[in-house]
Amino acid sequence: MAMGKRKLQRQKELWIAAVDLPQAPGHPFYCRLNELLAEGMEGPAGRVSFDVFAEGLCQKFYHDQVGRPGIPPGVYFRMLLIGYFEGIDSERGIAWRCDDSRTLREFLGCSMTQATPDHSSLSRIRGRIDLETHRAVFAWVLGLVADSGLLKGKTLGIDATTLEANAAMRSIVRNDTHEGYEQFLTGLARASGVATPTREDLAKLDKSRKNKAGNDDWHNPNDPDAKITKMKDGRTHLAHKAEHATDMDTGAIVAVTLQPADRDDHQSVDDTLEEAFETLLDVREHGGEAQLPQEVVADKGYHSNGVCVGLESMGLRTYLSEPARGRRVWTDRTSGHVKAAQRDAVYANRRRIRGRRGKALLRRRGELVERAFAHCYETGRLRRTHLRGHANILKRLLIHTAGFNLALVLRRVRGLGTPRGLQDGLSAAVYRALACLAGLLRCPSGLRTLLRRLEMLLTAPTPQIAAHAAA
Repeated sequence: MAMGKRKLQRQKELWIAAVDLPQAPGHPFYCRLNELLAEGMEGPAGRVSFDVFAEGLCQKFYHDQVGRPGIPPGVYFRMLLIGYFEGIDSERGIAWRCDDSRTLREFLGCSMTQATPDHSSLSRIRGRIDLETHRAVFAWVLGLVADSGLLKGKTLGIDATTLEANAAMRSIVRNDTHEGYEQFLTGLARASGVATPTREDLAKLDKSRKNKAGNDDWHNPNDPDAKITKMKDGRTHLAHKAEHATDMDTGAIVAVTLQPADRDDHQSVDDTLEEAFETLLDVREHGGEAQLPQEVVADKGYHSNGVCVGLESMGLRTYLSEPARGRRVWTDRTSGHVKAAQRDAVYANRRRIRGRRGKALLRRRGELVERAFAHCYETGRLRRTHLRGHANILKRLLIHTAGFNLALVLRRVRGLGTPRGLQDGLSAAVYRALACLAGLLRCPSGLRTLLRRLEMLLTAPTPQIAAHAAA
């Protein structure tokens, strides 16, 4: 056979028949995901597919007669789901990946001759569709999780993590004078007697100065919602705080909120719990089976007298890790009044976390909540945001975590929660087969026993075949 040679210059075809276009076989994961979204969720008015639900929600943002047809809402939300499943952080990267992949074109419903939406179209649609609609889509997916039996709602684990903001520390300005950081250091140097400070002088002055940057004195004009905070790796950066409420029975994310990074955990827990209650009520209103929260599990950052009393007044049992504060004094020093309500709530929480169930819940919280963080922000590549403003970031975050919940359903149906899981599963199966073969080769007696049983199965009558097969 002669070797084929690539032609450098070739005249492009003027007409191409549709039957001659190459057809994408489709990734089995995305094919099953499309089937799952098409089957939809059972509601009071019958079974509703995802596209019908999304188009009904987004109809109020479009005109019926004026303008050219826009991008279907189902395509927009699918592209944000691709960001989770493919591990793409930016909308520009999502648009490029969808345009480059025939499998993702098939998932979006775009033909070979049809252009996929670019990143500017995603930005326009995100600005047009409000935050409440994104919350409704997240609740619809959670209802799909409830239909699959993967949502209980009785016990919630709460934890928060930081997301790096799309803003630089060198762009921060003073709240009072609106000076930049370098201008502020120059003024300090001149006040100390250095008439014309160099960059080395400014660096030396900045290194010896205490309390360099705080949110009370500085802000970033490009993203005022971003707050100065210390990241998990020790760096000081502008960041946001994402807080999850996770079902402790199944690992499904019940609610996600985005809050200022400088807000303490015991101050932000109320917003997340309120969001979890509203989402579960929405799921129940649309026919999903879910309980309202009765127990809250969290780490020691959420422990405070106010949180224990507040959650107990809501009828919630708390399992909050208690930090080592030493001996507690429950008498007010000024009035002499005994803080009986706070004392009883804290002691009741202490009894619960010292029991067998409390210890098991705290261990499970670290497993389930941290696993969701790893899937959403590490492999899902959303640790650094490419958007600005809490409303814009939360829109992306809601659909991103909805992809995590869809992965739970697909993992139960097919045993795979991500497209890369198929490749990993095949690799693991081949590895197990090779390990078994290597074990047989290392043990000749085991190999001889296997060959002897195979020979007996081939020559034995039917009852003996059944007996050896059972053995």
